Formats: sequence, structure tokens, C-alpha cells
Amino acid sequence: MPTLEPAPARRLTWLRWGCTTALGLSLWCAGAALAFDLQGHRGARALAPENTLAGFERALAIGVSTLELDVVLSAEGVPVISHDTTPNPDITRDASGRWLQSRGQPFNTLTLAQIAEFDVGRIVPSSRYARDFPQQQAVDGERIPTLASLFELVRKLRADHVRFSIELKRNPERPHESPAPEAFVQAVMAVIQAHGMAGRSTLQSFDWSVLKAAQRLAPEMPLSFLTIQRPRSNNLESGVWSAGAQIARHKDAPAMVAAAGGRLWSPNFNDISQRLLERAREEGLRVIPWTVNETSDMERLIDWGVDGIITDHPDRLRAVMMRRGLALPPAVEPAQASQAPQAVRTATTH
Repeated sequence: MPTLEPAPARRLTWLRWGCTTALGLSLWCAGAALAFDLQGHRGARALAPENTLAGFERALAIGVSTLELDVVLSAEGVPVISHDTTPNPDITRDASGRWLQSRGQPFNTLTLAQIAEFDVGRIVPSSRYARDFPQQQAVDGERIPTLASLFELVRKLRADHVRFSIELKRNPERPHESPAPEAFVQAVMAVIQAHGMAGRSTLQSFDWSVLKAAQRLAPEMPLSFLTIQRPRSNNLESGVWSAGAQIARHKDAPAMVAAAGGRLWSPNFNDISQRLLERAREEGLRVIPWTVNETSDMERLIDWGVDGIITDHPDRLRAVMMRRGLALPPAVEPAQASQAPQAVRTATTH
């Protein structure tokens, strides 16, 4: 009997699962069983203000399959879109137009009216953030949107193909800045279900206690287990971030994710190797690494067989996919995007 060569890492995809469970997805979804998941990180962070409606419109105009975003809760318990549990001084101006000089009060202590006063349409020019993203085009007057307003915008633009990867931002080392996991999941799921987006959404978090709560409260929801294993940041080591689990008690990160009931693993792209991707396949996991901005890294990861990539540069990833002959998600033309009323773009009270 001839010796068989080992098969390359097999690419799985959310579309094969999502298209059979979600109602109302586009024909593109139904016909692209092997589509690669192009995720725009915080919209299109390298090109437009992060986690804003303007940024999400930019990502849609480029053409993404998934909008990646972050949510926290306001004092009223309303999900609003922010990467940080407190206002970020690198991107936040107050009602008088002055840059915040330090981290503000936690969002869960601020009302929607107070949150609506912040302008997050521009980076502080002297900041490292500005140096990291010199191509980002400011949109002065852009406000922190609610999760509901994003869903409404996507419906108005008829971007029926796009999915949402929603990160629930909770720091278990600063629990006073966030709601309890159960309350957090309930608040986010209420908005998702009210807008009919359960079949198009995935919940993700570095705090696995949030994912454990989601497994109990919304067992039908796809979940993404976020990981980072850097020398100065490791959410798998102590058990504080990973709901008590510790990497030392498992063979590797894929085994740890699988033991937690995960089906989708989203590691820092620096932490993954081809062998570790193969291990993820052995554990039955799909793999979508974050945040990949250089073309050479995108090429390598696609060669290895990842299921998608989260990137600040959806334009670069789309170009790579085009050269590779991968199926491209539809783009929402800028002319369509411009039809969205300004009231929707800045709303924070939906």
C-alpha cells in the first residue's frame, strides 16, 4: 500500500454552518460554502475611526463578510460600541472639543446622554495610535453608537450578507468597570434578538466567564474563544481570564478551547503555527486569527488554511483574496452608504 502524504490543514468555515441555521441570508452566503471570512476589525480601523458607524460603512464599502466590533454597557444597561471599558483618551473629545487627559469614568457609570457627548471621530495627532494608523481619515463629530444603531444602519444599507462578530469587553481584573457576565450576555442578546440578528451574530470574549454565561443563557449562539499568549499578556495562564481553566493543565490552546466547549478559536496571529493549526483541526475547531495587517502574514496564514482573518486593513486582505481567487463578499457602494441619514449615524439612544 503506498504511503499517503499528510493532508494540508483543512479549512472549515462559518458559512457552511451559518447558512443552514440562519434565516434570511443572501444568495452569496448560500452559494459560497467554502467562503473565507474577511473580518473588518472595529470596522476598518486603519482607514476610518474605530467602532463608529462611519468606520463600519467604510468596511462595508470595501466589502467584508463580517463586521468585528466591541460592546460595553451604559449605566442604563444599553449595549454601546467601544473597545475600552472607559473612554479612550487617544480618540475621545468631550462636549467642549477638548481631548480627555486620562481614562474617563467606566461606561457602565455613564448614561447614554453623557456618552453621546463624546466625539470619537479623530485620533490625537501626537499619539502612538496616530503613528500606527497614519492612513486613518478623521470624521469629526462621529459619536459612540449603540449596537442597535449599527443593526439599523446595516438594514438601511441592505447589507444582508454581512455578519457580526461581537466582542463583549469585560476585564475580570477590574470587575467594577463591567457588568456581571450573565447580565452582560442578557443585555446584548436582547438587542440581537430584537433586531433579528441572532442568525448573523457570533459572541466573542477574552473573558471566558462571559462565554460560559452565553453557553448557559443562549446555547444556540456561535461563540469565539479569544486568546493571547504573549510574554506580557496571557489570558490562558492564571485562570482569571479563562473561567478557572489553565493552559498548564492542557496539551495546548486548542485542547483548552475544545475542553471549554468551543468550536471557534480566535488566537493572536503571532501565537499560531502551522502545527498548532493542525492541532486545532484535530480538536474540531475553526480558526480565525487576529489582528493581521501585513500582506505577507495574510498570505502565510491563508497558505496554512485558516478559516478567516481579522484585520484593520480589509482592503489589503480583499486584494490578497482576489489574487488567490477566493470568493469575495459583496461590497456596499459608497453611493448607497451616503443614503444613510445622519440621525442614524450619530444616534446613541436606540
